[in-house]
Amino acid sequence: MAGVRRVIPLTLGWVEVPYSMSVYGAPDGIRLWEPVPALLLEVDGGWLLVDTGLNPAFVRDPALCRRFHQDTGVEVRLPAGAGDPLEGELGRVGLTLDQIDAVAVSHLHNDHAGELRHFARRNTPVHIQRRELDHGLGAHPARLEADGIIRVDFDDPAIAWRPADGDSEIATGVTAILTAGHTPGHQSFVVEMDPAVGGGGYVFAFDAADLRENIDSERAVGGSIGVPPEATIEPIRRLKAIASARGLRLVPGHDPVVWPALVTELAT
Repeated sequence: MAGVRRVIPLTLGWVEVPYSMSVYGAPDGIRLWEPVPALLLEVDGGWLLVDTGLNPAFVRDPALCRRFHQDTGVEVRLPAGAGDPLEGELGRVGLTLDQIDAVAVSHLHNDHAGELRHFARRNTPVHIQRRELDHGLGAHPARLEADGIIRVDFDDPAIAWRPADGDSEIATGVTAILTAGHTPGHQSFVVEMDPAVGGGGYVFAFDAADLRENIDSERAVGGSIGVPPEATIEPIRRLKAIASARGLRLVPGHDPVVWPALVTELAT
């Protein structure tokens, strides 16, 4: 294989958030329902899962939901059914957790790292930026929680971390791009398709650019850790440059129109 053979976007729930949480300076009174995204990529060696969604225990328990979500202005809706969202979405496309050969996380916010526990004792490699992991395991849990990071989601010595220092190829055709700002070690992903399936590919921004507006108008994202909001514009420009130079489609992470359309387009 010279690239990725298949891309399957997953939707692991929806969150209602203030518009200003995605676009810095946007009106607080406007709220958006945004998808919780993840990706399945068929790569040389099996299936790579990018991001894991929310921990459903912190949504279904009323007290924990208030603490981790509603008190920060976020409403959460999991997919229909009483089961586990990640297992349900994998089952929808004919896969199980045991068939995931590697995981990558864009960052440690609770809507992206909430189901890492599934892979803690499977010895599944989990790719992450070292500075993201250092922040997640080194900052005070209360400070993390205020920033939307729930340490219990990922603080497990059984997780087989594969930390990177900057841009790194994590599978043939998949390159993690350091796009720090939203979090200290946020990473986006360049996905280049195998010529056997037509070539081309995608740049998945994840939370380096929540909405198409962040990309088209180069507007800062609504949340950042350790840097001023305007510092989140440079990663957007870098992703745009990569996409333009390689002829790839740049996909925002939480756009309520773009993501569902991509799910439909790539449905099998």
